[in-house]
Parts: sequence; structure tokens; C-alpha cells
Amino acid sequence: MQTQLKIKLGFFMFLQYFVWGTWYVSMATYLSRTLHFGGEQIGLAYGAFAIGAMISPFFVGLIADRYFPSERILAFLAFVGGILLFVLSKLTTFSSFYPVLIIYCTTYVPTLALGTSLSLHHLSNPKRDLPPVKALTAVGWIASGVTVSIIFEAEQSAVQFQIAAVTSVLLGLFSLTLPHTPPRKTGKDVRLGEILGLDALALLKKTSFAIFIVCMFLICIPLYFYFVNMNLYVTELGWKYTVAKMSLAQVSDFIFLILLPVMLRYMGYKRTIFVGILAWAVRYFLLAGSVDTIAMQSFFVFTAILLHGVCYDFLFITGQLYVDEEANERIRGAAQGFIAFILWGVGAFVGTQLAGISLASHTFDTPVGSFVHDWKGIWSYPAWGALVVLIIFLIFFRDKQKGVNVPEKTVEENT
Repeated sequence: MQTQLKIKLGFFMFLQYFVWGTWYVSMATYLSRTLHFGGEQIGLAYGAFAIGAMISPFFVGLIADRYFPSERILAFLAFVGGILLFVLSKLTTFSSFYPVLIIYCTTYVPTLALGTSLSLHHLSNPKRDLPPVKALTAVGWIASGVTVSIIFEAEQSAVQFQIAAVTSVLLGLFSLTLPHTPPRKTGKDVRLGEILGLDALALLKKTSFAIFIVCMFLICIPLYFYFVNMNLYVTELGWKYTVAKMSLAQVSDFIFLILLPVMLRYMGYKRTIFVGILAWAVRYFLLAGSVDTIAMQSFFVFTAILLHGVCYDFLFITGQLYVDEEANERIRGAAQGFIAFILWGVGAFVGTQLAGISLASHTFDTPVGSFVHDWKGIWSYPAWGALVVLIIFLIFFRDKQKGVNVPEKTVEENT
């Protein structure tokens, strides 16, 4: 039954996502309201995670898979990350904060792939056992929101980084208790194409796959407006416990993750991804509409938050499953590496930079009530951008299957 192992892996992922959720949601509010960084600087700060995602394949492919046991690398990265997070809590200028944040992200992002890889290696039936283990990631994110918002009220304080630092050290200590996982490619040569997933470029010869990749990259541009700006927006609305309330998105994520196999079975890839892109457009139109209405404001904003499960699962997770099905066994790993590089690397970097530029360009000279930024303008651009991507996808993408039978495959295998 491996009950003890599953509990241990679940708690590891709980701590892992607790660390991430503690600072990622509210960092923009802290940087803007406390350190008084500009919008472009905030965009660059969020782009640090994308830089970490672009560097991560090199680290995992050249070092983690060849020389050291996974559990020891996880411990080392968590310990170093804890130190860097504490350093970040003491830095108050962008010139010092930004490079340290980049270094920290290069230590954290590889743990996401390594943690999943370790779990897949040891679980006797990953297709059955990984979903309940991965469910603890959402619980960890929600718990971090409650801790930062309600217990410490640290959304605008450096305390959020200190909480993450302490938890990261605990994550490092706990990683040493994980089962021994030797390097998988000891003594083997690793090619650059394999590391970056470039072997999967052959799939671009298929018109539908090429359209899919283009649309996934394009949707990343409006998508990251939400992650960069949302907490700052609800803070300017005067909300309390903002991170805790925004963690309702993870509840939605958990629910729609369960529904996803059913949706794919009856709707197929094209309709499911279509709904995912549509949800992003609806989310942004709701946020734009919430700016000028008082009576419906909370309803619009909470609905936008609760759409997260559709936005994320129907788009990103479905996209990973589509890539998995299009690729053959030889290039399947490379294909997943390629789509991850597009979504969380290049796409995320471009999206966060444009979100920061938009935030800066929509800053009022003098505050209008509680608003420091023109939020209607900020939310309108990604709303129309998502709509354009939706039209491109609808016209050009061709799905050869009307339904997808996924009786055993779980989305967690591809995350």
C-alpha cells in the first residue's frame, strides 16, 4: 500500500508549495506599497521565476540526473533557498533585490521537477497514487495564504519572505528523510537538445501542433497580468486578508482537476482548451468590469478568482496531455520539456515583463480614491488579448479526436 511513503511525499509537496505560495502571491503588493518599486521593476521581479524555469532544465539535465541522489539535491537547494529568502527580506533596493531573487528562483524551480520525478520513481502505481500526493500542493498553497494573511498579516511586509525562509529550511531537513533516489544518467552523455526538449521540434511539422504551440505562447502574454497584478488590485480595493481570499483559486483548481478527465472524454482537446482560453478572457472582462461597479464588485472579483481551475487545468494541464499524446515514446520527455520551456520559461518571461510595463504606464499621477493605478485599462488589454488568441485557436487548430479516453492517465504525471 506504501501508505507511509505516500504520506511522506505528500508532506514534502505540502512544504514545497507552502514556500512558493508564501511570497509569490503578495510580492507585488510588498514591492509596490512598502519598497515603492515601479511597475516595470515588479514585472522584472516576477520574471525572475521565468528565468529560473529556463535555467532549471540545464541544472536537472547536467547535474541532478548525472551526479547526485535526488533527495540530497532537494535538501541542498532548500537550505540555500532558505538563506536567500532571508537575505531577500533584508534588501530594500531593486539593484540588490532583483539579482538575489533570480538566484533564489534558480534554486527553487528545479525542486518542482525533481520532487515529481522522485515520486514517480518510488510509487508502485504512479497513475493511481500520485494524484492524492499532488493534492497536498493545493493544501500547502492555501495554508500559506492563511498563514501570511490571517496569522501574520504580512502581505505588505518582509515577514512573508522570512516565513518562506524558515519553511524552506524545514523542507531541506525533511528532504533528507525521503527515500534514496540515485541519479538516473550516471556516466551518460547528455545533449543540449535533450535538455531543452529541442528533439521535439519535429512535432512542429504538424500544422495543428505548431498552431497549438503558438497559441500557448501567445496566451502566456495576457495570462501573467493576473499573477503579477491581482493581489495589488484587491489591496487597492481595500480588501483584508488578500492572500487567504485569493487561495480560493486553489480550491477551484482541485475541483476542476478532478473533472478534467470527464471533460476531455466528452469534449476532446480542442473544445477543452477553447474553454480554458475563453475562461481567461471572461476572467479579465470580469476584473475590468469590477472597477466601475460597487454593487457587483465583490461578485465579479470572486468569480474571477474561482475561474482559476478552468483557466489553469483546461489550458495548461490539458495542453501537457495533448503534447504527451502527440509525441511518440522516444521524444515524449523532450516534448514535455519543450512545452514547459515555452509556458513557464519564455512565455512567462514575456508575459511578466509586459504586465509590469502595463502597470507602470497605467499609474495615476495622483491617486483616484484608493486607486493608484488605472485598473480598468490594466485588465482590458489582457481581456482583448485573450479573445484574439481564442479566435486564432478556434480558426486554425484542428483536433483529430472528438473525445479523449483517459481512464488511467492523470494530469499529475505531466506536471
